[in-house]
Amino acid sequence: MFPTSRSRAVAAAAAGAVLVMTCGCGGGSGSGSGDTVTVTVGFVNGAHSDFHTCLQGAVEMAAEVAGAELTTANSQQDPARELAHIKAMVSQDVDVLIVQTVDAEKLKDGIAVARGANVPIFLTSVVGDDTADILGAVVVDLKKAGRLDAGWVGSDAGGRQVEVGVIAGAPGAASDLLVSGFTEALPPNAKVVVNAPAMFDPVKAEGVATRAIRAHPGLDYVFVANEERALAARDAFDATGAKGVKIVTINGTHRGLAAIKDGRVSATVTNSPLTNGRMAVKNALTLLSDEPAPKIATVPLTLVTRKNLDHAPPCCP
Repeated sequence: MFPTSRSRAVAAAAAGAVLVMTCGCGGGSGSGSGDTVTVTVGFVNGAHSDFHTCLQGAVEMAAEVAGAELTTANSQQDPARELAHIKAMVSQDVDVLIVQTVDAEKLKDGIAVARGANVPIFLTSVVGDDTADILGAVVVDLKKAGRLDAGWVGSDAGGRQVEVGVIAGAPGAASDLLVSGFTEALPPNAKVVVNAPAMFDPVKAEGVATRAIRAHPGLDYVFVANEERALAARDAFDATGAKGVKIVTINGTHRGLAAIKDGRVSATVTNSPLTNGRMAVKNALTLLSDEPAPKIATVPLTLVTRKNLDHAPPCCP
């Protein structure tokens, strides 16, 4: 993918960065002999939620440990902004671009831009069906995460006929996969009576929750596609007197785990952004140096309730 002379220099630098990361030592790879090259990594994040903030912290930490130079940007859930950031980083001649995409389908334009400039793209969390044009990815099985939450609902409900609500995120990419995994895995006795997007916005999530409980006062469970929005929904339910609605969600952030502990949330699925970010930097640099690493790696998932809260994996650096 790279011109030959540049490829050899970058591969040597990447190999050195991976060695530094594996040893767990600090220090940049740019010191030493005059022909040593520092690997430059661009990271385009997708939003400013707790998950995204922890993911960025993990990427920053891993890049520093590896001795790589890092440039970051945030798309704020806007595919057009994401494409602009990718173009800007490509123009800065980064060696590899890590992207937490807003929409895997619309990312195709960004991949084409990077490919045209011989800059490899490595994805976090989600990946499209065609992986031929990317360097690699560290992904979260979001449909599985949804299934895990649905399994908890089914187990908790037993054979009772129950009403279930879904407060989704933004259409496309992560939210669609989460919601489909959840709804498809619900048992026949669980009926979805509301399914509405909240655009990963706490205020909108609160509004969706308020309208949902007014329209369906018998609501038993709600799946929310993000812990911050789950807590906003909890506030809305409590304000309307619907404290018995049980909420399931995803991420495993410190706020989400605290909500499990105090009972505001019944279950969450941890898809540790700390693990995601560390694996992304390590695998991207390893693949960049032509060393063996899985092209598509998967972040482990854990369903967390009060019963196993003490064993929840760490979320943030």
